[in-house]
Amino acid sequence: MPKLAFDRHVAYPPDQMFALVADLRSYPSFIPNCRTMEVKPDRAACGDVVRARMTLSFGPITQAYTSRVTLDAAKGTIGAKATDGPFSHLVSEWRFFPEGQGTRIHFDIDFKISNPFVAAVAEPAFAAKQGEIMDAFVEEAGRRYGSQA
Repeated sequence: MPKLAFDRHVAYPPDQMFALVADLRSYPSFIPNCRTMEVKPDRAACGDVVRARMTLSFGPITQAYTSRVTLDAAKGTIGAKATDGPFSHLVSEWRFFPEGQGTRIHFDIDFKISNPFVAAVAEPAFAAKQGEIMDAFVEEAGRRYGSQA
């Protein structure tokens, strides 16, 4: 099962970075390969929990999956767990910590694609895209909040 971790310092405060990552509906406008995002409240859960259905396209392949996303502004965390789609396992977590005049962002993702034939090709590609996704959030922060000092 691929387990990846990314760590980045940005000049924006933690609350702005949390708000950006929590803005799930905007993902198709700046996340590579994200075509659509549908977000609905998770009525079975307490707190700030939503169901997010993301459609990704990689060349001729289009795949959608749903995640249960837990947003905890007080702790500065956003966690997601896939509930359907091509993954037998997908868990991710964003954590935002004050650091200097900005934020230390930690992003962890652990996933496995169900179909072993698809996994042989898709898992390395999906893993490679995660770095691009982190870059996309930093670039979007620059557009929303102004360029870093």
